[in-house]
Amino acid sequence: MPNVDRVMRAAFHSDDNLRETLKEVFGDLGLSAREFSKASGIPQSTLYKILSGHREPNITTLRQIVRTIRQLEGSEGNFIAIIAARPVLDKITEKKTKIGDRMLNLREYSATNIEEAIIAAIRAERDGALALVCAPIVSPTVEKILSIPVATIIPKDSVMRAIEVAARKIEG
Repeated sequence: MPNVDRVMRAAFHSDDNLRETLKEVFGDLGLSAREFSKASGIPQSTLYKILSGHREPNITTLRQIVRTIRQLEGSEGNFIAIIAARPVLDKITEKKTKIGDRMLNLREYSATNIEEAIIAAIRAERDGALALVCAPIVSPTVEKILSIPVATIIPKDSVMRAIEVAARKIEG
């Protein structure tokens, strides 16, 4: 589950749960409370009071926490979503790409069937994706649903390798 979703779920569950989740998320981000304070603009004393249980976060502070987590994770509208099966996504080694002067994050959305791919596409757009990359079997459908650009994966080399494997299986 994405860190923002974890924080929001914890905030609705209890203050104790929120405190523990924030500590875990800061750890996941590799930041101390002091560093998160600097990145978010939330006073360090406010964060420490929230984390120690001496203060409940107000809605403005919670929004700023969520906004900062999104920015730090590259999910604040600065990413391209990639929808594919897990084995394909596992082959993607880069999590960022530079296009012209712009550095973009790549965010993976795993799907094992067409329905999951459509749901993932909608989720990616809601998460703030600037564009989407997906398989040709689903791209015509998601292009009709989404308002962001959709690019289709054309896997020429892997298709040829799969044909070769199939041919060897027939022979052997």
